[in-house]
Amino acid sequence: MLIDIFHDTVCPWCRIGKKHLFDALAKWQEQEVHIRWHPFLLDDTVPAEGYEFRNFMQNRKGIKAEELQHLFDYTQREGEAAGVKLDFEKIRLAVNTKLAHQLIALAPTNIKNDVVEAIYRAYFEEGLNIGDINVIVAIGTAYQMNATELKLQLNDRDVVDAVVAESAFARLNGINSVPFFIMNNQVKVNGSHSVEVFLEALNSTALLDIPAKI
Repeated sequence: MLIDIFHDTVCPWCRIGKKHLFDALAKWQEQEVHIRWHPFLLDDTVPAEGYEFRNFMQNRKGIKAEELQHLFDYTQREGEAAGVKLDFEKIRLAVNTKLAHQLIALAPTNIKNDVVEAIYRAYFEEGLNIGDINVIVAIGTAYQMNATELKLQLNDRDVVDAVVAESAFARLNGINSVPFFIMNNQVKVNGSHSVEVFLEALNSTALLDIPAKI
């Protein structure tokens, strides 16, 4: 089975949805599953140096500081229920996620899922600036990617353009929010639903017996 995942690496609901899907897959185990990760840039206008996180989020959502805190508290509780940590007190910067998505694109298939999780962990648990090339290279080298080669690839305009183009393509094809999951090019799950919802989607996809176009 092929599962396409559209996400952004600063989206807490994407991390929660990823956890729910992978928990469902651990229970399911009916078929071999191939995961494809796709970038969805929530805000590509954020500069390389980033913005102060809380002010940015207040302006983006048009809410007051106390409302934002309530939102963070709720999201953090949902993360805890799913089994992931979302430490909004650690996050200092709203960042541009192009570099993070470039690293995911460049990571070999056998470590790609781990690299995705490492990026989420760096941002939501350690409060690191995942828009900083040194942070991204450090994540890659932790999974045995070559630092010198990786820096060259991350500075390659073609790699950057591919991430931007893929994100734009998703929007042109009707994906307006993330996380968004497509199973075997047919069954769609929009949002960070429960493990049970993902299990139902997996079973529905298997029953359709649609060949995966990998």
